[in-house]
Amino acid sequence: MATTGRPTTFYELMRKADMWLIRTYWDFDYPHPLLPNVQYVGGLHCKPAKPLPKEMEQFVQSSGENGIVVFTLGSMVSNMSEERANVIASALAQISQKVLWRFDGKTPDTLGQNTRLYKWIPQNDLLGHPKTKAFITHCGANGIYEAIYHGIPIVGIPLFGDQPDNIARLEIKGAAVRLDLRTLSSTDLLGALKRVINDPLYKENAMRLSRIHHDQPMKPLDRAVFWIEFVMRHKGAKHLQPASHDLTWFQYHSLDVIGFLLACVATALFVITKCCLFCCWKFAKIGMKEKKE
Repeated sequence: MATTGRPTTFYELMRKADMWLIRTYWDFDYPHPLLPNVQYVGGLHCKPAKPLPKEMEQFVQSSGENGIVVFTLGSMVSNMSEERANVIASALAQISQKVLWRFDGKTPDTLGQNTRLYKWIPQNDLLGHPKTKAFITHCGANGIYEAIYHGIPIVGIPLFGDQPDNIARLEIKGAAVRLDLRTLSSTDLLGALKRVINDPLYKENAMRLSRIHHDQPMKPLDRAVFWIEFVMRHKGAKHLQPASHDLTWFQYHSLDVIGFLLACVATALFVITKCCLFCCWKFAKIGMKEKKE
């Protein structure tokens, strides 16, 4: 609650922030200027892969040289309609890779022998496994950055929120293919998987983003810790905040400047108009005088 007795608005809360830690980085974002109190910490949750559970590792190793595909639509979408699940399972059954699919619904009728269903998978550890060839994902921020961290090409099926924007960025950078869950067919998914697995450009672009991500003077988590402690040590970081936080709404939108300029223009036009009218009147008077003479 604010000291005035009224609830603090979200805008007021944002204005009070001394430091902004944003979960993105230049491997994923587009070039643009940043304020001094904005720091990128994208991928701060990423870490080297740990060994897989024994049963899962055996299944992964059974893929041989073909490798594996990791498939999850995140914790918020653990299952889907039977029709969509059968479409997806049919496509997965046609690839030569083994598939680990996080799925908590009814087992699809078209599920292939190469696909195993799990209620939970160690996503980061699977993406960091040397046999992983592709990642089918809903394009959440966590999964996107784990794929970048480990250099894995993506087949993206965005659902809501920031996910369409996330996959659009990776698609432009040549490390992903985008599909629509509502119109997805087995042929579409099969074609997308073959593209990202068999076309070396997707893997090369994914590895390029991974190299950019790892080539930082400080790890994202260490950067986040440093700036949090910086704010604590100095009891704030007001010196890094932009002056726009202290401007009124009409000052922020430069309405006072625009009003002043409009007043100057109006005054100049008024003076010019008056001068022109006076000159016209003067010349007309002289002309009439000369005509009389």
